[in-house]
Amino acid sequence: MPVYLVGESGVHESAAAPSIHIGLINNMPDAALKATERQFLSLLDAAADGIEVHLSLYALPGVPRSEMAKSHLDRFYSGIENVWDRHLDGLIVTGTEPKTQNLRDEPYWEILAKVIDWAGHHTHSTVWSCLAAHAAVLHLDGVGRRRLAEKRFGVFECDRAAHHPLTAGVPAHLRMPHSRWNDLPESALTDCGYRILTRSRDGGVDAFAKPRKSLFVFFQGHPEYQANTLLLEYRRDIGRYLRCERDTYPPMPEGYFDQCTAELFAAFQVRCLSHRRVELLADFPAAEAEKNISKTWHAASTRLYANWLARLQAQQERQAKKRVRRKYVQRARTVGLGAPQPMAEAQ
Repeated sequence: MPVYLVGESGVHESAAAPSIHIGLINNMPDAALKATERQFLSLLDAAADGIEVHLSLYALPGVPRSEMAKSHLDRFYSGIENVWDRHLDGLIVTGTEPKTQNLRDEPYWEILAKVIDWAGHHTHSTVWSCLAAHAAVLHLDGVGRRRLAEKRFGVFECDRAAHHPLTAGVPAHLRMPHSRWNDLPESALTDCGYRILTRSRDGGVDAFAKPRKSLFVFFQGHPEYQANTLLLEYRRDIGRYLRCERDTYPPMPEGYFDQCTAELFAAFQVRCLSHRRVELLADFPAAEAEKNISKTWHAASTRLYANWLARLQAQQERQAKKRVRRKYVQRARTVGLGAPQPMAEAQ
């Protein structure tokens, strides 16, 4: 089944079959805005496996935007005010680049906190990605993130840490991309009732969940990333170094390049350190690197999201049955039949 993008009405004109409705609140910076759309569309499409998914895009105010990005949001996104009166089967909230160490000081904090509260009562399940995961646990339980000594950047070996419906069919050992400067302590999460789903010895907690009225699912990693996403982030960080926007040359992503590609970028680093000029970015060997990059996390990521979609569908069907029964009870009482009695089991 395909994934349909729908407008503000939340209805796709060709929708006839039962479908689940998901919102994506895309907070990524301008440079990654469209790429993030494509990443989640691709992942949901791969995971749908017979489930028809309708995806609505929402924009959070307070995230700085260029005029070009604003134009794109005006064409394809709904304002967050359009979500308050809706019920969504599922919601995905992305992170963004933080401007402050304390998330409560971010200009979008108040509206994001409102989204967190709303999602707990108006979705069957919500996925919080990266910085959004950090914001959600801070708002819900006061668990603060901690600054890492260096960026956690690369593809990390992870272990499945729990038998959970979301990890059903996920390999015991998997790989997952991470790209972040901050971390959540596992002990603080477990003390507050969060269940760790996957973890990495080198990368820390990967995925975790907390059952509420809506099941909240948190990813510090990025199962949605495409094969070249880390490569493009590495190029961006090198560009910042060459433009003197950062003091140190960025380290290569861990566990991502093969030896030949790593040697290629080591030689490029020598050139950049010797002659720090932004013009060198034109020689960034992206094409050569992409030939040797594989999406080693694809199968595990698809299974995680397939399990999530299956849960949404099951919850939707369960709610539909409850509505039918309520209508039947009300109709029976109207005509004086009383509430229906359960059938006796066969002897």
